[in-house]
Amino acid sequence: MKKESSHNWKEKLHEIIYEADTPSGKLFDIILLIAILASILLVMLESVESFDQKHHTLLNISEWVITILFSIEYILRIITVKKPIKYITSFYGIIDLLSTIPKYLSLIFAGTHALVALRALRLLRVFRILKLARYLGASNQLASAIKASRAKISVFLFAVLIASVIFGTIMYLVEGAESGFTNIPKSVYWCIVTLTTVGFGDIAPVTPLGQFIAACIMIMGYGIIAVPTGIVSAEYTKQTNDNNKAPYIPSHPVESDVNSQSCHSCLSENHKDGAKYCYKCGHKLHYD
Repeated sequence: MKKESSHNWKEKLHEIIYEADTPSGKLFDIILLIAILASILLVMLESVESFDQKHHTLLNISEWVITILFSIEYILRIITVKKPIKYITSFYGIIDLLSTIPKYLSLIFAGTHALVALRALRLLRVFRILKLARYLGASNQLASAIKASRAKISVFLFAVLIASVIFGTIMYLVEGAESGFTNIPKSVYWCIVTLTTVGFGDIAPVTPLGQFIAACIMIMGYGIIAVPTGIVSAEYTKQTNDNNKAPYIPSHPVESDVNSQSCHSCLSENHKDGAKYCYKCGHKLHYD
């Protein structure tokens, strides 16, 4: 009876803390995100010396309250899973720990309090709250497209580098040291800045010929910026078409049907709606 009771409260806590499909789970995650944002805001305000001098005590107390709340949350996350080491060594587990301990370390080591800004990384949980995990497949596809395009992009960048050296050398010869083009490396730097349309303005051509060459480089820059985008877009389109032609595999969850259910045993997420067992370890998702 005690074992069943233990399962019940752990299951309830697990649903609230790890999942976002239930009203209580959504509420918990929204409150958690608000607390994270509040903590980041407190750290930012504390870095403003004039504000910190007036409200240091209030800022310190508020930060301690949030730190204690996060500590309790971290402990609850550990005790509500079947294999705590899985959570502790997971990405979110490490982030949660790193975002909690700086305040405690500040009692021993000076200057470590600012590390609480690491809590911004916890905002990644918004992917689960808004069920954005379904779009991670698209981001993986984009990463694959960039990886597949790396050879073409490398050749293109090498050609741009060669063009920058050539035009930089020409500008060095045309303008000279009196216009700020004191050496070829500095002239190449100017060419790269101009070609990328950044234009810091620290060096500028003054002769008519130099200004004409600069204008040509600027116009060329707009075309150059579009080339890598076109290369990646073409590869992305190709991969999308290949994926659409690929046969459907029943064992793989349909992205539009995934939810935020988290396995008690292995912490796997992205289960299909209505799933009763974990697709990774086979553990039952909910206790009877």
